[in-house]
Amino acid sequence: RIKGYTEGEIIGSHFSRFYTLEDVGAGVPFRGLETARREGRFEAEGWRVRRDGSRFFAHVIIDAIYEDGELVGFAKITRDITERRRAGELLEQTQSALFQAQKMEALGKLTGGVAHDFNNVLQVLRGNLELLESRHGRDDWSAERLGNAIDAVDRGAKLASQLLAFGRQQPLAPVVINPARQLRALDDLLRRALGETIEIESVVAGGLWNTTVDPHHLENVILNLAINARDAMPDGGKLTLELSNATLDDEYVLGFPDVAAGQYVMLAVTDTGAGMSPEVMERAFDPFFTTKPEGQGTGLGLSMAYGFVKQSGGHIRLYSEIGEGTTVRIYLPRSTGVAVDTRSATPGRLKHGNETILVVEDDLKVQSTVVELLSGLGYAVLKANNADQALTIAASGVHIDLLFTDVVMPGVLRSPEMARRAVQMLPGLKVLFTSGYTQNAIVHGGRLDPGVELLSKPYSRQQLASKVRQVLGNSDAKADEAGPGDARTGEAYAPAGGGDADDLRILVVDDDVASLDATCELLMLIGMRPQPAASAAQALNTLAGNDFDVLFTDVVMPDMSGTELARRASAVRPGLRVIFASGNAVPLDEAHGFEWSALRKPFTLDQLRAALQPADGQQAGHRTGDG
Repeated sequence: RIKGYTEGEIIGSHFSRFYTLEDVGAGVPFRGLETARREGRFEAEGWRVRRDGSRFFAHVIIDAIYEDGELVGFAKITRDITERRRAGELLEQTQSALFQAQKMEALGKLTGGVAHDFNNVLQVLRGNLELLESRHGRDDWSAERLGNAIDAVDRGAKLASQLLAFGRQQPLAPVVINPARQLRALDDLLRRALGETIEIESVVAGGLWNTTVDPHHLENVILNLAINARDAMPDGGKLTLELSNATLDDEYVLGFPDVAAGQYVMLAVTDTGAGMSPEVMERAFDPFFTTKPEGQGTGLGLSMAYGFVKQSGGHIRLYSEIGEGTTVRIYLPRSTGVAVDTRSATPGRLKHGNETILVVEDDLKVQSTVVELLSGLGYAVLKANNADQALTIAASGVHIDLLFTDVVMPGVLRSPEMARRAVQMLPGLKVLFTSGYTQNAIVHGGRLDPGVELLSKPYSRQQLASKVRQVLGNSDAKADEAGPGDARTGEAYAPAGGGDADDLRILVVDDDVASLDATCELLMLIGMRPQPAASAAQALNTLAGNDFDVLFTDVVMPDMSGTELARRASAVRPGLRVIFASGNAVPLDEAHGFEWSALRKPFTLDQLRAALQPADGQQAGHRTGDG
C-alpha cells in the first residue's frame, strides 16, 4: 500500500530497490543491514521511492532474526511519516517566525521610545539653527558652519525616522497608487544614487494591480534597498527592479503567522552582488546589524523596509546565496481603488501669514523655538504648556485660527481630546498635530486617522511654513521672503494708529490668568506695552501710581464688575479710554460718562488693532467689534 507494488512484483527482490539512487550509490541500505547484523537492530529515517517514482519520507526499523544463534534474515518495518515530518517542519518554522516577530516587536517598542525623545532634541537644534541662519548667515564663514550643523541634524532626523519605521510607529498616510508610475518617477534619482558602474533594469508585468501605500515612504524603501545593493556590488553589477501581481495562498501563509492570504503587488529588488550567508540572512532585518565596515552604514536600511512593509499590511522575504547575489521581495496588498497622482509639489518661497496660532507643547525649549519660528513668519502666537492650559485659553474668548499641538504630552487629558473640545468651543478652528512619536493617539492600524493633519518632528522652517499655510488655506498667504515681524527684518508690527509703540500704555484686567496672558501676548505682538492685573482691586492700585492711556477689561469679575471698575478708573484718570472685552454685549445704560468701546469675544487680531485706534470724533458710548 505504501510503495505501490503487488506481491508478485516484489517477492524475491532485494530491499535496496526502495532506496533512492543516491542512497544506493552511497551504500546506505547495506550499512543498515550490517548494523542490524552486528547490533541486532537498525533504526533510521530517510527518503524512499515508490513504484511510480515518487518519494516519501520513511521511518525504518530493521531487526536481525536469529535461529539457534545463527542469522537467518531480517524483519523490516517501514512507516510513511511524510505528513508528520511536514507538520513538524511547519511547527518549527512557525515557532521560529513567532520568535522573530516577538523579538522585532520588543526592539520596535524600544527604538520608538528613543526616537520620540531624540526628535524633540533635534527639533530644538534645527529650529534654533535656522533662526541663527536667518540672522547671522549672511557671511560665508557662518553660513558654511550653520549649513554643516543643519546637515547633521538632517542625518539625525533620518536615523530617527528609520528607527520609527522599523518599530512600525511612523505615521503613514497611505493612498491608492500605481506602483509602476511610482517606480518610473524614481528612475533618475536611482541612476544618480547608484552611479555608472551599476546597470539598472526595470521589469513591469502587464495588467499590474494598484496598491494602497504611503508613496513617500515607499520611495524611501526602494532607495534604501537600491543603495544596499550598490554597496554589495563595489566593482559594479546589475540591479533589477521587478513589479508583478502575486497571490499568496493558504498553504504559503501557514508558515507566516502575521501574513494574510490574498492578492498582492510584488516588488522584487535583485542584485548580482556578494550575497549573504544563512547566518547573516537570519539577522539581516535586525536594527543596527550590518556587515559593512564601521562608518559605512547604520544597519537600518533593511530593518526600516521590514517595519514599513509590516505596518502597511504586507510581507517581505529575503533570498540570497554567497556569490549569487540577493533578492528582496516585498508584497503589498492589492487595491481595487483608482490611483491618485502623487507627484511632489515643487518647494516654493517661504509662505507667511497673519493669523493667530495657539502652540501647545510641554517641552519648553521646543515651545520657545516654534513660537519664534512662527512669529518670524508673521503669525500672532499664543502658547500653552499642556492640554488644560490650552482649553483655558480657548475658553477665554481670544480669537484663534489654528491649534498647533504636540501629540504626546503628560497629563490625564490627551491631545486629540483637547483638540476636539477646543473645536467645539471655537467652530472653524483648524488643528495641526506635531510629534516625533504618536503612540497610536492619532494613528490606528498604522495610518493617520481620517481628517488628521500631522507635521512630524523634526521639521524645517520651510516645512513648518508650508504645512501651516496648507492647513489654514493659502488665500491669505504671503509668498514673499520677508513679512510682518519677520526675524530677518528686525521690524515689529506698527502700533495702532501708526504711532510709536511707546506712546500707548494699556492696563489689561482679567481674573482668568490664561486669558490675561493671552491678551497681553497679542498686544505685545502688535507693539503695545500691556500691564496685566488679575483683579479689579489690583487694577485700581496700579492706576493710582501709574499713568495709562487705555483700560482693557473683562466685564464679569468676582470682586467688581468691569463697568464699575471703568467708572472708578475714569474718576481717577479722566480721559482714560475704556475697552470692554466680553462674550456678551455691554448694555449702553451700564457704561456712561467716559469714552468706551467693546470687543465681543472671541476677537481677531485685526479687530483688536481696530479697537485701539484713536476715537477721532466718535461719540462716547460707541461700541466697536460688537458681534
